[in-house]
Amino acid sequence: MAEAALKVLIAGRVYPLTVKQEEEEQVLKAAQLINDKIKEFEQNYSVRDKQDLLAMTALNLLVNEQNIHKNAPELGKELQQLNLFVSDYLQKENNAF
Repeated sequence: MAEAALKVLIAGRVYPLTVKQEEEEQVLKAAQLINDKIKEFEQNYSVRDKQDLLAMTALNLLVNEQNIHKNAPELGKELQQLNLFVSDYLQKENNAF
């Protein structure tokens, strides 16, 4: 697996990273998401300290991630039902011909 050397800018600081080449785009998108959240908090609250902004961003992103994992079983059931519906429909269509 090839590796890529990146310099990622987060909260005004540069972080040199070495990542798997297939993860490069994902890492860059994650850094952009962090910077966007920091900017959002900066604009909406009177917080200027980068450490506080980073902590608020980390907390916000982890709460969102936990909510996604909490809803995952429900989504899995819905996808399974949809898959059964589509499979039944296709089977009926194939039997019609």
